Amino acid sequence: MSITYSDFRSDTVTRPTDKMRKAMAEAVVGDDVLGDDPTVLRLERLAAETMGKEAALFCPSGTMANSIAVKMWTNVLEEVIVEERSHIYNMESTHMTFISGVTPRPVRSERGAMDPKDVAAAVRKPNVHTPQTTLICLENTHNNWGGAVIPLDNFKAIRKVADENGLKVHLDGARIFNASVAAGVPVRQFADQVDSLQFCLSKGLSAPVGSMLAGPRERIEFGRRLRKALGGGMRQVGVLAAPGIIALTEMVDRLKDDHARAKKLARGIAGLPGVRIDPATVETDIIIFGFEHPKIPVTAMLEKMKEKGILALAVSGGIRMVTHKDVGDQDVDRAIAAFKEILAG
Repeated sequence: MSITYSDFRSDTVTRPTDKMRKAMAEAVVGDDVLGDDPTVLRLERLAAETMGKEAALFCPSGTMANSIAVKMWTNVLEEVIVEERSHIYNMESTHMTFISGVTPRPVRSERGAMDPKDVAAAVRKPNVHTPQTTLICLENTHNNWGGAVIPLDNFKAIRKVADENGLKVHLDGARIFNASVAAGVPVRQFADQVDSLQFCLSKGLSAPVGSMLAGPRERIEFGRRLRKALGGGMRQVGVLAAPGIIALTEMVDRLKDDHARAKKLARGIAGLPGVRIDPATVETDIIIFGFEHPKIPVTAMLEKMKEKGILALAVSGGIRMVTHKDVGDQDVDRAIAAFKEILAG
């Protein structure tokens, strides 16, 4: 008998809603490279308005959007300040050096929030030996810190450092709507503190493909050229933009349900043998916890969970699980029961 899986590997596994599928089938399309796909244009206007920016660009992925952003704000032989565990630095195939020819300068943080004093100290002026710092990259929510929300006050303090040093600020806001919902802060207030930002439609917002890059019109038009150079001209892409519009207009408020289920899961497994997690640190949809069991290594634990219909991912020293619209309360209960059964043996 086949197993039905509860898939906690990532919020990228969300499936489009029936309404999204209908919108894809009925989308009015044109050629986006020629600038006349009406559905893409509508999505780009909506994204720009949502973030309070002049313009926006539809990209195939968050990594491409971040790649374009770094390139459009920097020149070769310059330096970019990043948080040491950030996605853009650790998990995007070194595009900063490969595409932009710049050096990332990592700065330590407290759960993803860099100390403005540390950021200021990391800023360098150019000389024959060292590159000039020109860009700061932020991330919210912070993936590798377990979906941590970076406070708005931290954004404001780093914005001040940037202004004092003539730097630009880019936000990897793949899950910025999760941050907004969890913090009770309108998403535009985060966007107001940065020069550009990207956010994903294909994670908790459940669209099948795509991320948006928003910023000043002149830079975004240059970004459009960069997208073409990177192979991101997607022609009749209104079929993918259509579910993105639904993602932005109808899928944001329900993120609070994902957060509640993540908390429930964290509370349900806290204190079990080998599990190291403080449920108070779970703010959004991502749960990253240490796993050190005397008899069961992480890889074996994941295999045992899979046998019981629960999918998760290994991280250094532990396990990562993410809640989303396609795992309901019953899936969370099933996961907790699986943990208890496996670890009771």
